[in-house]
Amino acid sequence: MYLNVMTFNVRLDYAGDGPNNWQYRKDAAAKVVNIYDIDIMGGQEVLNNQLNDFLERLPGYGAIGVGRDDGIDKGEFSPLLYKKDRFTEEKSGTFWISQTPDVAGKMGWDAACNRVASWAILKDKKSGKLIFAINTHLDHMGLTARREGANLLIAKINELANGLPVVLTGDFNDLPASDAVKNITDITKKGYLVDSKSVASKVSGSDWTFHDFGRRPMEKRERIDYIFVSKQVNVLDYEVLQDTLNSVFVSDHKPVYTKLSIK
Repeated sequence: MYLNVMTFNVRLDYAGDGPNNWQYRKDAAAKVVNIYDIDIMGGQEVLNNQLNDFLERLPGYGAIGVGRDDGIDKGEFSPLLYKKDRFTEEKSGTFWISQTPDVAGKMGWDAACNRVASWAILKDKKSGKLIFAINTHLDHMGLTARREGANLLIAKINELANGLPVVLTGDFNDLPASDAVKNITDITKKGYLVDSKSVASKVSGSDWTFHDFGRRPMEKRERIDYIFVSKQVNVLDYEVLQDTLNSVFVSDHKPVYTKLSIK
């Protein structure tokens, strides 16, 4: 079973972004999903109106996730989008990246914001194979929140995935050598995951993902967006995509694309 998976921090709809505001980018952002024929997308910083804009432009997709402030529609979502004609949603949910993951709106550890992870068990209609997809956005300020959040993600994956192949997408706000990333990829842990870039048969694109609408100096640009996979998943292609489409910034992050094969 082959899958096209994307992680995409779309940048929230913020009036202060001026010419890079969502209203000028939404068509281009949705078009990227279509161009790469994405089966599953993990999005970050997606406000409710932005999620509706995606679904309006991508009518073949379903969405999983809730607003992080109230567990309904307030605040940013970290949604999973998936092709409805390909997958059946077997089970899904959201938890908060905190010491009380089932309590909506709670901030964890030293975090500056409340954070969520949205997950689903998806069944491929053709092959009958199941996959566990999970998407998150770790805190941009709290070092402990990122480190412990990564531990929570692995613990929750072990609890919820039932040994299925796993794909974890997200903006982790941290570098490949960070404790947060190491807590996900630590081979001594049950249910550890692998950074898709490190095992891909083909790698292309920049070494960085965050660029602040092109304003960040090149030497300070960093890779903070990831797609992690379990050992049942082969990574055929890994690509950090272009930051613009037809001269329009799609976001202040570059989307990351992988082509995967599920054993």
